[in-house]
Formats: sequence, C-alpha cells, structure tokens
Amino acid sequence: MLLAAAILGGTASSTTATADLLARLNAVRANGCGGRSGVAPALREHPQLVAAARRAAAQRDLRDAPAAVGYRATLSATIHVTGDSDARAIADLVASKYCAYLIESAYREIGIHQLGRETWIVLAAPFSPPAQETSIDVAERVLERVNQARMQARLCGNTRYPPAGLLRLNATLNRVSLAHAADMAQKSYFSHEGRDGSTLAERVTRAGYRWRSVGENIAAGQTTPEAVVADWIRSPRHCANLMAQRFTEMGVAYAVERESKAGIYWVQVFAAPR
Repeated sequence: MLLAAAILGGTASSTTATADLLARLNAVRANGCGGRSGVAPALREHPQLVAAARRAAAQRDLRDAPAAVGYRATLSATIHVTGDSDARAIADLVASKYCAYLIESAYREIGIHQLGRETWIVLAAPFSPPAQETSIDVAERVLERVNQARMQARLCGNTRYPPAGLLRLNATLNRVSLAHAADMAQKSYFSHEGRDGSTLAERVTRAGYRWRSVGENIAAGQTTPEAVVADWIRSPRHCANLMAQRFTEMGVAYAVERESKAGIYWVQVFAAPR
C-alpha cells in the first residue's frame, strides 16, 4: 500500500465539489502530468472506496483502507490532503506531488471524502480475476508466453539457460494443476505440499501420468496470465523450471476464492513423459 500526505490552504466542501474534484483528477490522468503521458480509462467512483476514504478520515489511519471496508484490491494508495477544499487546487497538488499515483494504469477505481479543510483520496486496482469459464483460453495464453520466453537464452538468477524447446499443453497435467490450485484456494494456503501431505510427484502419478521428470511453479494474487508468467520469469527458481530443456509438456490452472488470503492461486506443472 502507498501512503501520501500533503498540505494546502482553503474552505468547506460538498458533494458537488467532490464530483468536480473527480472530474479534474480524471482530466489530469487523461492528459498526463510531470512530463509523463496520460492513461485511460478514467477513474470511476466506487462506493466501497468512498467508505474507505470516510473510514480513513474517522480513524486517522491510512493503512489498507480498502480492506478495512471489505474491498479487495491488488494495489491501493491513500492520499490525505489538509488545508484546502478547492477542487482545482487539490487536483493541481496531486498532479505535481503524486502524479505517479494518478497515472498508474492499474488504478481503475477511486473514493473521495471531503470534510471541512481535509480531503482523503483512495485509489485502487480492483481484484478482477479471470472467469473460470475462460480457463482454457487463459491456459493457452500462459503457454504462449512461456514458449516465447523459452525461445530466447535467459539469465535466471546467476545461471544462464540456452533456448529450450517449445512446450505443449497436456490435459492430465492441467487437471493436476487445477486440483492443487483449488485446494490452496479453498483452504487458503500456499505450498507445493498439498494439505493431504501429497507431493507434486505423487499428485502427477496419482493422476495416471507416467513421467520421467516433473517440476512445479505456484503463484498467488496475480489476476492475468501475463502477470503470473512475468513473475515466474523474474524469480530465479521459477525461471529455471520454465527454461528447463528436460520438460516437454505443461499443465496450468488457477482457482479463485475471494475469501481466501490471496484470492487467486496458480499452479503450473512441467513434465516429460516416459
């Protein structure tokens, strides 16, 4: 979570002033600031984030304001401005001091609360996981990005890996991946070991897949295939699995449970059949 505070000078506020402030902030977001280009789409007001801004004002606490009101965010920032209620002045200050927050493309929703000479602004990237019915499309997108990565020599930590052969999706490995992802989501844990004590090798064998070698990457919290593959590539151990020439097949799946700790869990299983 990002925290910010600023000082201005001015008077009281109203619902109209809040709407004016949102319009001005969106104008800055669209046009850019601080020498940076603008972004789309415009920030949209969300009632839970308005409640989060009110709570931050009442509690005088900027820490994880969205979560405190039940809003699940993948990224959030709370800005507290004291001393003015004029929309133009506040927008100008946010543009000059907090431009990076305002034009962060991940932020899509906003809540604003104004009280006298104080303003609280909560920005958030909503938790928007892919729908389960798109799982096959998501798996193919993961495969495409993994194979793009395997086509080039790559440094994983301190180890350089040469280009590797292309992987193909395997339905059995997809099922193994989904079963472990669903178990982690339903029971809100994050581990290569299943809650039943199973190892990856045991899960793959139990599914009837005869293998020479197997490997597994897991992740949690990412809401797009692009994000999860990028995180695996950035991690030396996960990158090593992804680039391993001994693997020829892959399965991948995700499971969503909004009440769990991470919200979404990913499993990627690599293997080479006998």
